[in-house]
Amino acid sequence: MPAQRPQTPPSPLSQVRPRPVPHAESPTQRMPPAGQYPEPPFPLPTIPFPPAADGTRAAAPGAEPQLSFVPLLSRAPKAGTAAAAPRSTVPPPLSKDIVRVALLLPLSGANADLGKAMLDAAQMAVFDFADSRFELLSHDTRGTAAGAAAAASVAIGDGASVILGPLLAASVRAVAPVARAANVPVVAFSSDRSVAGNGVYTLGFLPSAEIRRIVSFARAQGIIRFAALAPENAYGETVVGAFEDAVAANGGTVTRIQFYDPGAEDFTEPVRALANYSTRRQALLDQRRALEGRDDEVSKHALKRLERLQTIGELPFDALLVADGGKRLQTIAALLPFFDIDPSKVRMLGTGQWDERGIGAEPALIGGWFAAPPPSARSDFETAFRALYGKNPPRLATLAYDATALAAVLARSDKGPDFSATAITSSSGFWGRDGIFRFLPQGTAERGLAVMRVTRHGAEIISRAPETFQAAIN
Repeated sequence: MPAQRPQTPPSPLSQVRPRPVPHAESPTQRMPPAGQYPEPPFPLPTIPFPPAADGTRAAAPGAEPQLSFVPLLSRAPKAGTAAAAPRSTVPPPLSKDIVRVALLLPLSGANADLGKAMLDAAQMAVFDFADSRFELLSHDTRGTAAGAAAAASVAIGDGASVILGPLLAASVRAVAPVARAANVPVVAFSSDRSVAGNGVYTLGFLPSAEIRRIVSFARAQGIIRFAALAPENAYGETVVGAFEDAVAANGGTVTRIQFYDPGAEDFTEPVRALANYSTRRQALLDQRRALEGRDDEVSKHALKRLERLQTIGELPFDALLVADGGKRLQTIAALLPFFDIDPSKVRMLGTGQWDERGIGAEPALIGGWFAAPPPSARSDFETAFRALYGKNPPRLATLAYDATALAAVLARSDKGPDFSATAITSSSGFWGRDGIFRFLPQGTAERGLAVMRVTRHGAEIISRAPETFQAAIN
């Protein structure tokens, strides 16, 4: 059972410190009494429930009091205003009371739209959590490694205490030596674990963690034989490696791995090969011919039954991991029943790339399972984002929000800002807009993941995410 959270009445943001994540008591970590909070790091609070039509805010049954989000919306920057735009002038000299945090994002180039939306999300976190001493200075990486390195140099010269971002692994690699030389920690948004460590922390969603969660759940449901269909690129290789390890660790068997060219427009051949379709189809045709020459009733009945089949012979797997998302996932999934991989007999499994709107539009994916952060907190974030900016946030916007909120609460210590490794890697973790997370000593983020089932109208939780890391470990 998770520890009881401290119950405190709602208070103005300026008078409140974020609530600690509940965790099991130990000789070195104990839950504080109500109204008292530990020294930094301060874990993030959850976003409250959205207001009703009359403007009031009702908590869920049994829920603790929440901070009011309504006045914060009135203070937050509107889309297109100067407050939401990146800094264009050199900042004034740094006061000893000011904490500067650099945000490195691709505000121009191929990922500019994503970068600008993540900047909007970061601005929301500033207005939700920061005090008057906190300055968030945005820098354009131009979507390149060289641009990211240059932005990091400028940020450090401006007095940044911590760097948030950049987005892509190549940019993180370029920023890391600059930041390490200045002893400035980096909280990046990449999901590539190879860039983490030695002062660099990756907040991105790790496919290996998603794979471990979904394979463990599938084995608990009695599935033993697994197969995977993955893109032939670095992501696919990472997923397949984690998949093979997770299946072996849980006592299952990987019976088939099939890669495909992610740049192709037609995925017929890899799906055909995965299904062993030609052999199974030929076996059906051979049996039909053998039965057609017989006049007995048993043979006629068997022939009639075979007319309804595409192939004969069982597939050597009971669950299939399809490691892709977006249009490619939809295209590939549509081919599976065509080549007699029946979703009613083979359980479809997915990665975090399945965690997107419209996943149930393809019938072959309905009933499939994937691991992802719990959607409830993100739903509240998305509602607030739409209210402010008039559009839906991209999936990665929560990373910018959580990173900025983390920086803001670590900056609010009574003894001064604390961006040390000890503070950032707090073992109890933090509450974010994608559930609980914590940074491990090697720099990667550990998350509490739920198992989701695809439905016609989206996805639903079938195995809840843990609310403490004690629960996650057990």
